[in-house]
Amino acid sequence: MIDASYRDAIFSTPLDRVASFSFDEQVVACFPDMVRRSIPGYGQILGMLGLLAERHLRHGAHVYDLGCSLGAVGLALAGRLPPEAFALTGVDLSPAMLARARETAASESPEHHLQFLEGDIRQIEYRTSGMIVLNFTLQFLPPTERDAVIAELYKALEPGGILVLSEKIVAPDEQENAWLVERYHDFKRANGYSDMEISQKRNALENVLVPDTLDAHRARLETAGFTRITTWFQYLNFASMVAFKDKASATHD
Repeated sequence: MIDASYRDAIFSTPLDRVASFSFDEQVVACFPDMVRRSIPGYGQILGMLGLLAERHLRHGAHVYDLGCSLGAVGLALAGRLPPEAFALTGVDLSPAMLARARETAASESPEHHLQFLEGDIRQIEYRTSGMIVLNFTLQFLPPTERDAVIAELYKALEPGGILVLSEKIVAPDEQENAWLVERYHDFKRANGYSDMEISQKRNALENVLVPDTLDAHRARLETAGFTRITTWFQYLNFASMVAFKDKASATHD
């Protein structure tokens, strides 16, 4: 196993101007620690992906991991499924993320078919797939462009395929949302982040990460064509949904 991660201390010193958050080499170096301490239930979500693939993925089908970062989804599936069970394509905009993902996959799962491509998920031409994973990715796209992405992913799924969508969410009730945000900040403090780190990262993510409500996600999935949608996980203001494409749906080229 490649141990090349460091403790997340990006916002641990006062900054005169907090730049917008980006997935640069500094973030890559500490990304495993960052997600572990910043995303409630991240490990549980990854673990469930392998189980979902075991249950719902047709043997030999293709899988997309969109916004793949360091390739954790591919490793999670490789931990549960044999090499011939699937082929995975991870897509990300960050060359630094992709370089680490390729290195880790070659070291930890050399027998599995895991490839990683640089690209914009709004622009690539999708191949027919049995499973598509969007793990905390859609939230970084402009809200006006999210419907079109989900519609394309529905078309790319083979009948019986699944889309797993994990996102930071916002509650429609202002008081409930404020409580969730406060408890999320408590979660981060319990994981060693200072109030200054929490505040500076929140400023860096402003207008970069724009969350939707669960109802908005469900409506978007239904508009795309999904008729069966389940929110299988929620921890504070983080949630994961699985949407099923009807087996009777016509295939799309």
